[in-house]
Amino acid sequence: MIKLRQLAVVLLAVLALVPGIQVMAQDEAITLRVLVHQNPPMVEFMEAFNAAFEEANPNITVDMSVVNANDLGTVTQTRLSARDIDVIDIFGFSNSVQPYMSGATPPNWQVMIESGLLLDLTDQPFVENYDPVTIRDAGMYQDRVYAINLGRVIYSGIYYNMDLFAEFGVEIPRTWDELVAVCDVFNQEGIGCMTAGGADGWPIFVGAYGLLGSLFPDQEAYVEGLWTGEIAFNDEQSLVMWERMQVYARDMMERGASGIPGDAAPGRFASGAVAMFPGGSWYASAIQASEPEFEWGYIPFPGSNVPEDNAGWFGKYDQGWAIAADSPNIEASLLYLEAFSEPDNYQAFVDAVGFVPTQPTATLNTRIGQEIAPYLDNFRVGYEQYWVAPTGAGQWAQPFASFFRPFNEWDDPAALADRAQSDLQSGLDEVSGS
Repeated sequence: MIKLRQLAVVLLAVLALVPGIQVMAQDEAITLRVLVHQNPPMVEFMEAFNAAFEEANPNITVDMSVVNANDLGTVTQTRLSARDIDVIDIFGFSNSVQPYMSGATPPNWQVMIESGLLLDLTDQPFVENYDPVTIRDAGMYQDRVYAINLGRVIYSGIYYNMDLFAEFGVEIPRTWDELVAVCDVFNQEGIGCMTAGGADGWPIFVGAYGLLGSLFPDQEAYVEGLWTGEIAFNDEQSLVMWERMQVYARDMMERGASGIPGDAAPGRFASGAVAMFPGGSWYASAIQASEPEFEWGYIPFPGSNVPEDNAGWFGKYDQGWAIAADSPNIEASLLYLEAFSEPDNYQAFVDAVGFVPTQPTATLNTRIGQEIAPYLDNFRVGYEQYWVAPTGAGQWAQPFASFFRPFNEWDDPAALADRAQSDLQSGLDEVSGS
């Protein structure tokens, strides 16, 4: 990664070339209040970008606040209500309430738009720098644009240790049965097949999102089917899912994975202790930082025995920018987004954070980008970006591999399937009045 001072110099040079960058009156002192979530590479980049932006606009001081990702929604609403924020880091619009989702609670972004708290960006020229599909999927509501999304992340892949695969003559698995056979080889050699940050819980079920997507490739239709009853957690196809999730959690994960913190898992993989690491594209920078010479690859999770079902990525739209509708600094806020959206600046951003770009002119320069590229044309938004639980649904009404031992209490796939469907049905009955 470019060091902070070097990056600031580069950005200063770029910003100096942006047409109209010096449009603000120089005697008008402005404090531009920016809110972002904690993501170390992104925060480092933004600090450099802010320094360059302030240099190009001497009358503007950027006051950037950083909060934990889990707190971003609450802090955003609080600060919008208090009218003390201008530019907002907002995740890609997701989990919108569909007509078939009776009684469901709309997501925060929808509530903010309907309450008039986010500025309409539809006619801003910098919106055209982004892929129209991205704008539609992650920043638009009722045909108006309220956010520009800055990148996608993949969460359906598996990192693999190239040296271990070569040492034991193991081929890259392209089907579920091949993955099982690969794990058998490593387990017999006394090498853990996979690891993940089981102590944090979520890395286990997110690590199996590729398995879920392989078996139910149309994730939006999958969610609708669960709501309408066309798909059940205990039908034949779902039982295959549960059985494979148990194998993944019980047999593929190394012993002791339930005690590994999420932020320690990339380093454990990079140490060579295990052969594979199912996880999101965001882990790549941590793997490289831990062992710069370590040779790794990244493949789609082969959850199906039909190779074509495994030849794509599932993921989500990550960070974006929005502007407070009642900001007293609308002109400066738009200038900030305009400068950020310049192709050279945006390219520097995706290089720094490792996002899959949402500007068509950007290139995948990073190692993880090169690994993702062969399947990128088959990128699909994943289940958790569509799912909205029926009010009253029980805790097991989710397709989570982390429900199985040693990460949770279940050890019978059929029994868990029945309980998951029962917990889902209780919510569906409640919203329907049955």
